[in-house]
Amino acid sequence: MSDIRARRTAVLAAAAKAKSEAKAHATDQAIRRLVKRGEPVTFQAVQREAGVSHAFLYGNPGLRDRIEHLRSQARPQQAEPAANDSENTLILALTSQVTHLKKQHRDETGALRAALEQAHGENLQLRRELTRLGWNGQLAAT
Repeated sequence: MSDIRARRTAVLAAAAKAKSEAKAHATDQAIRRLVKRGEPVTFQAVQREAGVSHAFLYGNPGLRDRIEHLRSQARPQQAEPAANDSENTLILALTSQVTHLKKQHRDETGALRAALEQAHGENLQLRRELTRLGWNGQLAAT
């Protein structure tokens, strides 16, 4: 009995380790995407992009240090005052517009991902129901 229990424990431990490694890889890829897009690397941005929890990010010392380092690099330095206020106004307006469009894009992408996930779930349910009813996977001849 203890041999079976030990095997089950080993299988569960291996699955947990694989899941953790997959999350770490997804987090790494998310950080790379954020940097590539020029977006600030924050715990919230990484969490949202990678689909992992804050607890996972804060609980993983390597990822936590990396995010904190990138976050500190992205903090704006004191800029020299520009000579032309109209240029500053235009830059601020465009920056605000880009920020708004990025947020809108993130929200819409998240909604589409959720809808796709739901559709996949419904599709799986329907396939299981068809299998239960004896459907063999072939179309009927017409």
